Amino acid sequence: MTEGTMAAASAPLGADPRRARQEPCCSPTLQHDGQRGPRPIDPGRGTATSPAEQCSVPGGRFLMGDRLGDGDPADGEVPVHEVHVDPFTIDATAVTNGAFAAFVDATGYVTDAESHGFSAVFHMALAAHPSDVMGPAAGAPWWLGVRGASWRNPGGRFSDLEGLDDHPVVHVSWDDAVAYCTWSERRLPTEAEWEFASRGGLTGARFPWGDELKPDGVWRTNIWQGDFPAHNSAEDGWVTSAPVRSFTPNHYGLWQTVGNVWEWCADWFDPSYYRTSPSDNPQGPGRGTTRVLRGGSYLCHDSYCNRYRNAARSSNTPDSSMGNAGFRTVATTRPEEA
Repeated sequence: MTEGTMAAASAPLGADPRRARQEPCCSPTLQHDGQRGPRPIDPGRGTATSPAEQCSVPGGRFLMGDRLGDGDPADGEVPVHEVHVDPFTIDATAVTNGAFAAFVDATGYVTDAESHGFSAVFHMALAAHPSDVMGPAAGAPWWLGVRGASWRNPGGRFSDLEGLDDHPVVHVSWDDAVAYCTWSERRLPTEAEWEFASRGGLTGARFPWGDELKPDGVWRTNIWQGDFPAHNSAEDGWVTSAPVRSFTPNHYGLWQTVGNVWEWCADWFDPSYYRTSPSDNPQGPGRGTTRVLRGGSYLCHDSYCNRYRNAARSSNTPDSSMGNAGFRTVATTRPEEA
């Protein structure tokens, strides 16, 4: 595979679920011949106001981390620690295909997946010629490296975005998300801002709506039902991504911060960071090799990955892209706007 390979990203089929949770979750790391990093947006093309609805988050102090013992120690969800964040605005939803298309139309931007020529596609979402399939990720055969897969062709060259304008854009790397932020004059949320917003004012809750996964027997998020990775009964209504305004928003007005798609955050990832994190507007470690992902995705299932929670953490390399990761943007609120 001269274009690159996919490293192990999760436990193999039939693995002990307790061990599976110790592995990076649900998103394979793409190993390319070279990393290019975020690219500047051509200033001649101009910038634009974010097309997404914004939610105002008041800021304040909260307890960050896993108080319920759900996480794996390797993820670094503890110790629970008090954090203060300033007021900010955040997209009510993940950035959609429609919004990302407006960015690309305005700037001519080429994503990492398009530049590298391939991306990671979940096997049940594959829509490509057999010759396009480069092979499975090591130790995670449900992930396939697929030539031609990108945000425009999420399953491969036989797929497109028809009917998916209101679904979250996927196959976008951290670098791509930063480029979109530059165009929209916004930024990615810090990990602390993301968790504060996802909690919606609920102290220590497991999910944005409380501690119970299915209150009154009703699904509140898009995750896997059935036997992973071969059978998804789609009890929540979706096999892969759902429209960004599915289910119910939290108390701050945010839709689907857990489940549906992973969301990139600004921070470098370090599982030991919470031990030394500053209490005021933490920005994450000063350096690292992977960037934080939050929220889980439509592939999460408790037997394999329980990271569809407010406190859950994962990460991937900045130029990796896959069919279950997107992002939303934020901006710090000026004092006169608070």
